[in-house]
Amino acid sequence: MCRGCKTGIYMLTCRFQIALTLIWYMIAGDDYSLTWEQRLYIALDAAQGLEYLHESCTPSIVHRDVKTPNILLDKNFVGVISDFGLSRAFNDAHTHISTVAAGTLGYLDPEYHATFQLTVKTDVYSFGIVLLEIITGQSPVFMDPQTVHLPNWVRQKIAKGSIRDVVDKKLLDQYDASSLQGAVDLALNCVENAAIDRPTMTEVVSRLKTWLPAVSSDKQSASGTPRRKYSLNTEMPKQFQLMISGVSNAESSFQSSGYTDGNGMSQATIFSGR
Repeated sequence: MCRGCKTGIYMLTCRFQIALTLIWYMIAGDDYSLTWEQRLYIALDAAQGLEYLHESCTPSIVHRDVKTPNILLDKNFVGVISDFGLSRAFNDAHTHISTVAAGTLGYLDPEYHATFQLTVKTDVYSFGIVLLEIITGQSPVFMDPQTVHLPNWVRQKIAKGSIRDVVDKKLLDQYDASSLQGAVDLALNCVENAAIDRPTMTEVVSRLKTWLPAVSSDKQSASGTPRRKYSLNTEMPKQFQLMISGVSNAESSFQSSGYTDGNGMSQATIFSGR
């Protein structure tokens, strides 16, 4: 928040963010498939952003609508959380807020939905769904062949066979087995039905960092060394160029994706872990 030097008017100044949403990369073709390392970095970015909202903001902020369309990725694949239209703040004297449940189908914390008691663990649940999407490439709710919720599908697959059965096929087996196991365990921990059984976002960040030991020294936004960079006129996805040029149907590729919400382009305040 800044104050005009002459007018005395307070203004909220946000970083200009040209970006595609995480959901775009989850449904895009193989040419734009994210690597396993990129996926872990993006998960860490989102986790650190939520940790900041929960632990560093005064009062604490619950986003309430954490989902892949609300995670933006810049040209260096740095993830930032956007769209704070449903967010709520509460002070340290309260452990929860009593409010009508709000959120997006598939990401909504079942305990919050049942009790109307909003806590920071509501965001933890939604983050767990996002992490499962990152791992599997599946949407939160899909047909297989009947309607299934992603956490249940993952648990069923693991119970019947190898953990490899849940991995996004676009990864082509290019991933570290130990970090995959850890990521799946963490995601399922985040989506426990009881909020008390879920980790805090600080614990989530700590666990994610164990699979990226160089994360503290490999900050792309600080070092200037991108993980992957598009040329605006040649390699950038056509949909991205349409978004920048202002073409109204730029989001058309989302309409048939099977996801419940493809509109992730937000001009809201953005929080990132980096």
